[in-house]
Amino acid sequence: MITAAQMRAARALLGIDQRGLAEMAGVSLPTIQRMESSEGNVRGVIESLTRVVEAFDRAGVELIGDNAVSRGGGRGVRLKAPP
Repeated sequence: MITAAQMRAARALLGIDQRGLAEMAGVSLPTIQRMESSEGNVRGVIESLTRVVEAFDRAGVELIGDNAVSRGGGRGVRLKAPP
């Protein structure tokens, strides 16, 4: 669904720290810290993970999964075009 590296990259695109992401997603700071310390795909409570993904989406960050259509291929993050 999302990797720890994607989370860090998405935060960097937004210019926010872990505390800011926790506030945006409505989860605790330790939850974000645990997620970002995961190896590979982030592991955790599905509800918390969903909140983080939705927070990135609201902020305009599109998360790109394996085999998703993108110019460069692979995993990554990109900013969505403004509406």
